[in-house]
Amino acid sequence: MSWVNTFQNQTKIKNNILKTILITGATGNVGAGVIRFLFNNKTTNRVIAGVRDIEKAKKAFLTYPALEYVQFDFENPETFENSLSGVNCVFLLRPPHISDTEKYFRPLIAKIKEKKVNEILFLSVQGAERSKIIPHNKIESLIKEFEINFIFLRPSYFMQNLSTTLITDIHTKNAIVLPAGKAKFNWIDVDNIGEISAILINRFSDFTNQEIELTGSENTNFYKVAEIMNTILTKKSIKFENKNPFCFYQIKRKEGMSKGMIMVMIMLHFLNRFQKEPKISNFYEKVTGKQPTTLFDFIVREKGKFTSKD
Repeated sequence: MSWVNTFQNQTKIKNNILKTILITGATGNVGAGVIRFLFNNKTTNRVIAGVRDIEKAKKAFLTYPALEYVQFDFENPETFENSLSGVNCVFLLRPPHISDTEKYFRPLIAKIKEKKVNEILFLSVQGAERSKIIPHNKIESLIKEFEINFIFLRPSYFMQNLSTTLITDIHTKNAIVLPAGKAKFNWIDVDNIGEISAILINRFSDFTNQEIELTGSENTNFYKVAEIMNTILTKKSIKFENKNPFCFYQIKRKEGMSKGMIMVMIMLHFLNRFQKEPKISNFYEKVTGKQPTTLFDFIVREKGKFTSKD
Protein backbone atom coordinates (compact mmCIF):
# COMPACT_ATOMS: atom_id res chain seq x y z
CA MET A 1 0.00 0.00 0.00
CA SER A 2 1.39 3.44 -0.91
CA TRP A 3 2.02 6.10 1.74
CA VAL A 4 -0.75 8.21 0.17
CA ASN A 5 -3.31 5.44 0.66
CA THR A 6 -2.02 4.83 4.16
CA PHE A 7 -2.29 8.57 4.84
CA GLN A 8 -5.89 8.69 3.65
CA ASN A 9 -6.94 5.53 5.46
CA GLN A 10 -5.35 6.65 8.73
CA THR A 11 -7.28 9.90 8.45
CA LYS A 12 -10.60 8.12 7.92
CA ILE A 13 -10.05 5.59 10.68
CA LYS A 14 -8.70 7.89 13.37
CA ASN A 15 -10.80 10.94 12.70
CA ASN A 16 -14.38 9.66 12.97
CA ILE A 17 -14.91 12.94 14.80
CA LEU A 18 -13.29 15.39 12.41
CA LYS A 19 -10.64 17.79 13.60
CA THR A 20 -10.65 21.49 12.95
CA ILE A 21 -7.14 22.59 12.02
CA LEU A 22 -5.87 26.19 12.08
CA ILE A 23 -2.90 26.81 9.80
CA THR A 24 -0.87 29.85 10.85
CA GLY A 25 1.43 31.46 8.30
CA ALA A 26 -0.94 30.02 5.70
CA THR A 27 0.19 32.14 2.76
CA GLY A 28 3.90 31.53 3.39
CA ASN A 29 5.92 28.77 1.76
CA VAL A 30 5.47 26.19 4.50
CA GLY A 31 1.89 27.01 5.47
CA ALA A 32 0.76 26.95 1.86
CA GLY A 33 2.55 23.64 1.39
CA VAL A 34 0.77 22.11 4.37
CA ILE A 35 -2.59 23.21 2.96
CA ARG A 36 -1.72 21.87 -0.48
CA PHE A 37 -0.74 18.43 0.80
CA LEU A 38 -3.75 18.21 3.12
CA PHE A 39 -6.20 18.81 0.30
CA ASN A 40 -4.31 16.94 -2.40
CA ASN A 41 -4.44 13.89 -0.14
CA LYS A 42 -8.16 14.41 0.48
CA THR A 43 -8.11 15.22 4.18
CA THR A 44 -11.48 14.72 5.87
CA ASN A 45 -10.65 17.38 8.44
CA ARG A 46 -11.83 20.98 8.47
CA VAL A 47 -8.91 23.23 7.48
CA ILE A 48 -8.84 26.96 8.29
CA ALA A 49 -6.21 29.37 7.01
CA GLY A 50 -5.29 31.99 9.61
CA VAL A 51 -4.33 35.08 7.62
CA ARG A 52 -4.16 38.86 7.96
CA ASP A 53 -5.82 39.57 4.60
CA ILE A 54 -8.64 37.12 3.87
CA GLU A 55 -9.49 38.42 0.39
CA LYS A 56 -5.88 38.22 -0.73
CA ALA A 57 -5.59 34.70 0.68
CA LYS A 58 -8.72 33.56 -1.14
CA LYS A 59 -7.11 34.54 -4.45
CA ALA A 60 -4.00 32.53 -3.55
CA PHE A 61 -6.02 29.41 -2.73
CA LEU A 62 -8.62 29.39 -5.49
CA THR A 63 -8.01 25.70 -6.20
CA TYR A 64 -9.07 24.69 -2.65
CA PRO A 65 -12.76 25.64 -2.34
CA ALA A 66 -13.16 23.69 0.91
CA LEU A 67 -10.52 25.81 2.64
CA GLU A 68 -11.96 28.22 5.22
CA TYR A 69 -10.48 31.51 6.38
CA VAL A 70 -10.21 33.50 9.58
CA GLN A 71 -8.38 36.70 10.41
CA PHE A 72 -5.24 35.93 12.40
CA ASP A 73 -2.26 38.14 13.13
CA PHE A 74 0.62 37.16 15.41
CA GLU A 75 1.07 40.83 16.29
CA ASN A 76 -2.60 41.46 17.11
CA PRO A 77 -3.81 39.45 20.15
CA GLU A 78 -7.36 40.63 19.50
CA THR A 79 -7.48 38.15 16.60
CA PHE A 80 -6.64 35.14 18.79
CA GLU A 81 -10.05 34.59 20.41
CA ASN A 82 -12.08 34.19 17.25
CA SER A 83 -9.43 32.38 15.21
CA LEU A 84 -9.02 29.67 17.87
CA SER A 85 -12.71 29.07 18.56
CA GLY A 86 -13.62 25.44 17.90
CA VAL A 87 -10.08 24.55 16.84
CA ASN A 88 -8.59 21.16 17.82
CA CYS A 89 -5.15 21.41 16.22
CA VAL A 90 -2.87 24.35 15.38
CA PHE A 91 -0.05 24.28 12.87
CA LEU A 92 2.20 26.89 14.45
CA LEU A 93 5.24 28.58 13.00
CA ARG A 94 7.34 31.62 13.84
CA PRO A 95 7.29 34.50 11.33
CA PRO A 96 10.95 35.32 10.58
CA HIS A 97 10.68 38.93 11.77
CA ILE A 98 9.31 38.03 15.21
CA SER A 99 12.04 37.36 17.77
CA ASP A 100 10.34 38.54 21.00
CA THR A 101 8.69 35.31 22.06
CA GLU A 102 7.45 36.60 25.43
CA LYS A 103 5.63 39.51 23.83
CA TYR A 104 4.03 37.64 20.95
CA PHE A 105 4.00 33.91 21.68
CA ARG A 106 3.23 33.73 25.39
CA PRO A 107 -0.20 35.38 25.00
CA LEU A 108 -0.90 33.26 21.91
CA ILE A 109 -0.04 29.96 23.57
CA ALA A 110 -1.93 31.00 26.70
CA LYS A 111 -4.99 31.60 24.54
CA ILE A 112 -4.49 28.23 22.80
CA LYS A 113 -4.55 26.60 26.24
CA GLU A 114 -7.57 28.64 27.34
CA LYS A 115 -9.52 27.63 24.23
CA LYS A 116 -8.76 23.95 24.98
CA VAL A 117 -6.89 23.34 21.75
CA ASN A 118 -5.23 20.02 22.50
CA GLU A 119 -2.75 19.65 19.62
CA ILE A 120 0.07 21.90 18.40
CA LEU A 121 2.37 20.97 15.55
CA PHE A 122 5.15 23.52 15.95
CA LEU A 123 7.54 24.13 13.08
CA SER A 124 10.79 24.50 14.98
CA VAL A 125 14.34 24.18 13.66
CA GLN A 126 17.05 21.53 13.74
CA GLY A 127 19.12 21.85 16.91
CA ALA A 128 16.58 24.02 18.74
CA GLU A 129 16.94 21.91 21.87
CA ARG A 130 20.67 22.77 22.06
CA SER A 131 20.48 26.53 21.56
CA LYS A 132 18.56 28.31 24.29
CA ILE A 133 19.03 31.76 22.78
CA ILE A 134 17.12 31.15 19.56
CA PRO A 135 13.37 31.93 19.49
CA HIS A 136 12.38 28.39 18.52
CA ASN A 137 13.82 26.99 21.73
CA LYS A 138 11.86 29.49 23.78
CA ILE A 139 8.61 28.71 21.93
CA GLU A 140 9.11 24.98 22.51
CA SER A 141 9.58 25.72 26.22
CA LEU A 142 6.39 27.79 26.32
CA ILE A 143 4.36 24.99 24.75
CA LYS A 144 5.70 22.53 27.32
CA GLU A 145 5.07 25.04 30.13
CA PHE A 146 1.38 25.22 29.18
CA GLU A 147 1.20 21.41 28.96
CA ILE A 148 -0.35 21.23 25.51
CA ASN A 149 0.08 18.05 23.44
CA PHE A 150 2.71 18.83 20.83
CA ILE A 151 4.80 17.62 17.98
CA PHE A 152 8.00 19.61 17.48
CA LEU A 153 9.03 19.26 13.84
CA ARG A 154 12.66 20.37 13.57
CA PRO A 155 13.60 20.72 9.91
CA SER A 156 17.07 21.61 8.79
CA TYR A 157 18.03 24.65 6.70
CA PHE A 158 15.41 25.60 4.09
CA MET A 159 16.46 25.41 0.45
CA GLN A 160 13.88 28.14 -0.13
CA ASN A 161 16.03 30.59 1.85
CA LEU A 162 18.01 30.88 -1.38
CA SER A 163 14.93 31.95 -3.32
CA THR A 164 13.42 34.19 -0.61
CA THR A 165 15.52 35.68 2.21
CA LEU A 166 18.78 35.61 0.22
CA ILE A 167 17.37 36.34 -3.24
CA THR A 168 17.88 40.13 -3.19
CA ASP A 169 21.64 39.76 -2.78
CA ILE A 170 21.69 37.09 -5.47
CA HIS A 171 19.90 39.44 -7.87
CA THR A 172 21.71 42.68 -7.00
CA LYS A 173 25.17 41.47 -5.98
CA ASN A 174 25.41 38.06 -7.64
CA ALA A 175 26.33 36.90 -4.17
CA ILE A 176 25.16 35.09 -1.08
CA VAL A 177 26.12 37.32 1.84
CA LEU A 178 26.15 35.69 5.29
CA PRO A 179 28.32 35.25 8.40
CA ALA A 180 28.37 31.48 7.85
CA GLY A 181 32.00 30.78 7.02
CA LYS A 182 32.63 27.17 6.02
CA ALA A 183 29.92 25.81 8.31
CA LYS A 184 27.95 22.98 6.76
CA PHE A 185 24.16 23.14 6.76
CA ASN A 186 21.74 20.35 6.05
CA TRP A 187 19.34 21.39 3.29
CA ILE A 188 15.64 20.52 3.17
CA ASP A 189 12.99 21.43 0.58
CA VAL A 190 9.96 23.23 2.02
CA ASP A 191 7.79 20.96 -0.13
CA ASN A 192 9.14 18.01 1.87
CA ILE A 193 8.31 19.87 5.10
CA GLY A 194 4.75 20.60 3.97
CA GLU A 195 4.25 16.97 2.98
CA ILE A 196 5.47 15.63 6.33
CA SER A 197 3.52 18.26 8.29
CA ALA A 198 0.27 17.23 6.61
CA ILE A 199 0.92 13.60 7.52
CA LEU A 200 1.73 14.47 11.14
CA ILE A 201 -1.42 16.56 11.50
CA ASN A 202 -3.58 13.69 10.32
CA ARG A 203 -1.71 11.11 12.39
CA PHE A 204 -1.09 13.31 15.42
CA SER A 205 -1.80 10.60 17.98
CA ASP A 206 0.98 8.45 16.51
CA PHE A 207 3.58 11.16 17.20
CA THR A 208 2.19 13.02 20.23
CA ASN A 209 4.85 14.77 22.34
CA GLN A 210 7.66 13.72 20.02
CA GLU A 211 10.53 15.92 18.84
CA ILE A 212 11.25 15.03 15.21
CA GLU A 213 14.24 16.06 13.13
CA LEU A 214 13.53 16.37 9.42
CA THR A 215 16.51 16.67 7.10
CA GLY A 216 17.53 16.36 3.53
CA SER A 217 20.34 14.08 2.38
CA GLU A 218 23.13 16.69 2.02
CA ASN A 219 25.37 18.62 4.41
CA THR A 220 26.85 21.44 2.36
CA ASN A 221 28.44 24.86 3.02
CA PHE A 222 27.59 28.02 1.13
CA TYR A 223 30.77 27.93 -0.96
CA LYS A 224 29.63 24.60 -2.39
CA VAL A 225 26.07 25.91 -2.83
CA ALA A 226 27.43 28.75 -4.97
CA GLU A 227 29.33 26.19 -7.07
CA ILE A 228 26.17 24.15 -7.61
CA MET A 229 24.25 27.26 -8.60
CA ASN A 230 26.94 28.21 -11.12
CA THR A 231 26.72 24.82 -12.84
CA ILE A 232 23.01 25.45 -13.42
CA LEU A 233 22.69 29.23 -13.82
CA THR A 234 24.89 29.61 -16.87
CA LYS A 235 24.11 33.33 -17.26
CA LYS A 236 25.13 34.16 -13.71
CA SER A 237 28.25 33.77 -11.61
CA ILE A 238 27.29 33.53 -7.95
CA LYS A 239 29.86 33.85 -5.17
CA PHE A 240 29.59 33.38 -1.44
CA GLU A 241 30.74 36.39 0.61
CA ASN A 242 31.50 35.50 4.20
CA LYS A 243 31.12 38.45 6.61
CA ASN A 244 31.87 38.74 10.29
CA PRO A 245 28.73 39.33 12.37
CA PHE A 246 29.45 43.03 13.02
CA CYS A 247 30.01 43.76 9.33
CA PHE A 248 26.94 41.73 8.37
CA TYR A 249 24.84 43.67 10.89
CA GLN A 250 25.99 47.02 9.47
CA ILE A 251 25.34 45.97 5.88
CA LYS A 252 21.82 44.75 6.59
CA ARG A 253 20.88 47.75 8.73
CA LYS A 254 21.93 50.06 5.88
CA GLU A 255 19.72 47.99 3.59
CA GLY A 256 16.76 48.49 5.93
CA MET A 257 16.49 45.06 7.53
CA SER A 258 15.02 45.09 11.05
CA LYS A 259 17.35 44.57 14.00
CA GLY A 260 15.40 41.52 15.14
CA MET A 261 15.63 39.84 11.74
CA ILE A 262 19.37 40.54 11.50
CA MET A 263 20.00 39.02 14.92
CA VAL A 264 18.03 35.89 14.01
CA MET A 265 20.08 35.53 10.80
CA ILE A 266 23.32 35.92 12.74
CA MET A 267 22.24 33.32 15.30
CA LEU A 268 21.19 30.81 12.65
CA HIS A 269 24.31 31.24 10.48
CA PHE A 270 27.24 32.38 12.64
CA LEU A 271 26.60 30.11 15.62
CA ASN A 272 26.47 27.10 13.31
CA ARG A 273 30.21 27.57 12.73
CA PHE A 274 30.87 26.35 16.27
CA GLN A 275 28.58 23.32 16.18
CA LYS A 276 29.04 19.81 14.93
CA GLU A 277 28.05 18.91 11.39
CA PRO A 278 24.27 18.32 11.32
CA LYS A 279 22.99 14.79 11.71
CA ILE A 280 21.06 13.38 8.78
CA SER A 281 17.68 11.87 9.61
CA ASN A 282 15.84 9.24 7.58
CA PHE A 283 12.41 10.33 8.86
CA TYR A 284 11.21 11.65 5.49
CA GLU A 285 12.19 8.45 3.69
CA LYS A 286 10.73 6.26 6.45
CA VAL A 287 7.34 8.00 6.38
CA THR A 288 6.95 8.62 2.64
CA GLY A 289 9.04 5.87 1.07
CA LYS A 290 10.79 8.51 -1.07
CA GLN A 291 14.10 10.36 -1.09
CA PRO A 292 14.07 14.07 -0.13
CA THR A 293 14.75 16.71 -2.76
CA THR A 294 18.42 17.35 -3.59
CA LEU A 295 19.93 20.83 -3.77
CA PHE A 296 20.73 20.31 -7.45
CA ASP A 297 17.14 19.37 -8.27
CA PHE A 298 15.80 22.28 -6.21
CA ILE A 299 17.95 24.85 -8.02
CA VAL A 300 16.97 23.37 -11.40
CA ARG A 301 13.30 23.52 -10.40
CA GLU A 302 13.53 27.11 -9.14
CA LYS A 303 15.96 28.35 -11.80
CA GLY A 304 13.57 31.04 -12.99
CA LYS A 305 13.55 32.72 -9.59
CA PHE A 306 17.32 33.10 -9.63
CA THR A 307 17.52 34.37 -13.21
CA SER A 308 14.35 36.48 -13.43
CA LYS A 309 16.20 39.77 -12.98
CA ASP A 310 19.02 39.08 -15.45
